[in-house]
Amino acid sequence: MATDAAPRRTFSQKMLDGIEKVGNKVPHPVIIFLILIGLVIVLSALFAAMNVKVTYEAATPAPVVGEQVYPGGSYEDSTQVAPEDLYQHDMVTHTETAEIKSLLTADGIRFIFTSAVSNFTNFGVVGVILVAMIGVGLAEESGLIGALIRKLVTVAPRWALTFIIVLLGILSSVASDAGYLVLIPLGAVAFMSVGRHPLAGLAAAFAGVGATFGVNVMITPVDGIITEVTNESIHLVDPSRTIGLTANLYFGIGSTIFLAFLITAVTSRIIEPRLGAFNPVDAPVPPEEGGAPGQVPVPDASVEPPGQARGLRFTLWGLLGLAVVLLLLTVPSWAILRNPDTGSLFEDSPLMDSLIFIIMLVFLVLGLCYGAGAGTLRGSAAAMAAITKTFAGLAGLIFMLLVIAQFIAYFNYTNMATVAAVKMADWLEGADVGALWLLVGFIVVTLILDIIIPGVIPKWAIFAPVFVPLFLRLGVAPQTVLAAYRVGDSPVNVITPLMVYLPFIVVLTQRYKKTAGVGTVVSLMIPYTLIVAVAWTLFYIAWYLIGIPFGPGAPVHLD
Repeated sequence: MATDAAPRRTFSQKMLDGIEKVGNKVPHPVIIFLILIGLVIVLSALFAAMNVKVTYEAATPAPVVGEQVYPGGSYEDSTQVAPEDLYQHDMVTHTETAEIKSLLTADGIRFIFTSAVSNFTNFGVVGVILVAMIGVGLAEESGLIGALIRKLVTVAPRWALTFIIVLLGILSSVASDAGYLVLIPLGAVAFMSVGRHPLAGLAAAFAGVGATFGVNVMITPVDGIITEVTNESIHLVDPSRTIGLTANLYFGIGSTIFLAFLITAVTSRIIEPRLGAFNPVDAPVPPEEGGAPGQVPVPDASVEPPGQARGLRFTLWGLLGLAVVLLLLTVPSWAILRNPDTGSLFEDSPLMDSLIFIIMLVFLVLGLCYGAGAGTLRGSAAAMAAITKTFAGLAGLIFMLLVIAQFIAYFNYTNMATVAAVKMADWLEGADVGALWLLVGFIVVTLILDIIIPGVIPKWAIFAPVFVPLFLRLGVAPQTVLAAYRVGDSPVNVITPLMVYLPFIVVLTQRYKKTAGVGTVVSLMIPYTLIVAVAWTLFYIAWYLIGIPFGPGAPVHLD
């Protein structure tokens, strides 16, 4: 009997397949980071022996002045600080010298031996994942996640499903890192529910969350910090000039729409054709999850499980109750989650500091409501079993994060990232080119540096005192420089091994492809990185040349 020939692989598909094969042949990520730790130790000793160091202007929080209090009696002396001084974003610039510190000196060896526990406990992503997954895991085990996805895919056409997931990923930066933990798993399940490859949904969601983190249609928590760093850098040459939180708002809105369509197109035109049809046999799922050993059950979006309608009604009631509680905690002028001194709902407020807990609470309550209504969670024992099962699945990830935390701590201790950043900045500053090409060069340098410093704030704290004054002298407005930084900061996030959520993404990928590894994720995301970086840079150049303001009262060029 004749069979259809398999479609021929294009050159780009073969190249990405090769990257995946090579990437997956490397050792386990834990072994990779152990090798990197050894490399950092050796290089730190080498560079320290060469006396490698740099001097630069850096922006840091202003010191807080307290008052010494002498209560007398049996009480010890203490220092009291006014609450309004604790909740401030004031930044100051000063000259710093960073030199490579060896991990093979007495101090370095002491650091290795004494910091292992604190490196892990101070690694913020661990707590974020554990807290958020309490609620998300219970909601998934109760069936709520599946029910919501079935409702979504029944009303969204094929192309719109991708666009919705990507757009939600871009907008999720308003809730800090929540998109990594919530939206990316949902993207995979949503695609699988309509017969599409789940890794394509995972990749689309990951690109929306990670490759565009610097922009949004709203003001995000990060905006307040990088704006203050920018203003302090401006004051190095012009104390009378400042920019506001909305200085890049128009550019953020335009970029959000542009990138949502771009990532949707990359997913449908490049990622899905390369992945082909999903084969459930590729996924390692135990029999108790509904399939044969080594076979993942493919959900049918058209089939509504018994009790779903009742479960969703209970969920709606739970959502309304949560909404009332959250409104009481945030809306009134005396609300508990407002800044107790300024009354602000967003700036340095308990609300912004509690977003991960609120997300956990929302999923936890709604999962319990759905489970009670649909009959999928019967009693507290079932709820505890669901949470325990979720945490059991995170065991390998937690161990991996333990090793990664050590690597990042050792890397930061050596100052190698700071030295590399300053060297790149000095090279770009010395380039004899026009303002636009210098801005493009700045984007490229930021893209490269993002490989070793993925965080948006640390890079800007190093770059802003160098480049903001430089561009001011060239007649380029600070908001224009900040917008260029946003373009360069995000696209590499989805492929750098130092992205703290990469191990989590690898674990998610292995749900649908048992042979998946770092190479699988990198090969999936490279098209997004390359296309987003190039297209977004061209978008920025067009915005610059047309002269569209980057935000309210924020023109491209200086007044």
